[in-house]
Amino acid sequence: MHAMEDGQMDFSTGVGYVACFGLVLGAILLGGAGIGAYIDPPSVLIVCGGTVAALFIGFPTPDVMNALKALKKAFMPASPKPMETVKKLEELSQRARREGLLSLEEAAEAADDDFLKRGLQMMVDGHEPSAIESVLFGEIDKIETRHKTSINVWDAIGAYAPGMGLIGTLVGLVQMLQNMSDPSSIGPAMAVALLTTFYGALLANIIGIPTANKLKQRSAEEIAHKELIAQGLISILGGENPRFMVERLNATLPPAMREEAA
Repeated sequence: MHAMEDGQMDFSTGVGYVACFGLVLGAILLGGAGIGAYIDPPSVLIVCGGTVAALFIGFPTPDVMNALKALKKAFMPASPKPMETVKKLEELSQRARREGLLSLEEAAEAADDDFLKRGLQMMVDGHEPSAIESVLFGEIDKIETRHKTSINVWDAIGAYAPGMGLIGTLVGLVQMLQNMSDPSSIGPAMAVALLTTFYGALLANIIGIPTANKLKQRSAEEIAHKELIAQGLISILGGENPRFMVERLNATLPPAMREEAA
């Protein structure tokens, strides 16, 4: 997924996290019980520790680590504007028709997008169009597979956390039922029983599921952008008229994002 451009970030993710936790905290404080009543280390251990342990059971270690690294992508801006990409491809197409494919070597060296750079370099090197198409779309498939794996890990957090909360609730209830004769033990046991469910719901519904959804959106944006580049490069290789190429690429975009042919 694309790196942050010009230091910009997608603040909606951070604002969403802060707003969700802020609303929960505000409700706790307005309730009058105090924040201390909602802090229980055994409950945190069961839910957070158990969820992490379950992730390592369900996924290879590299996949879990890559999913954690992918969290930063939820804070990144969307992929470059499709209109800018189509305009760039149109310029490359016009240059190739005037001066030949070898003239694109300078553009390959100057390209900021690694995917575009590799595609242009393969064209300049004279590889067969079918081979270039296979490499470009093969890379897109591999990127999409990696994205799906990271997304699955975050979805799993949304699934495992409530389950670990339920386990903690059962542990707390068993402890409470075994010590009904000791009134002083009922409170702590009940706290574990209730707070583990609370922590599990927070972890799943504020962290796991929303993060997975944001990463799905970022993945779809990146895949669409790379497919746009690949289709444009294949069009240039085929000697397609730049105006027709623009129209064909525009057909894959919403009307508001379409670029007018020069």
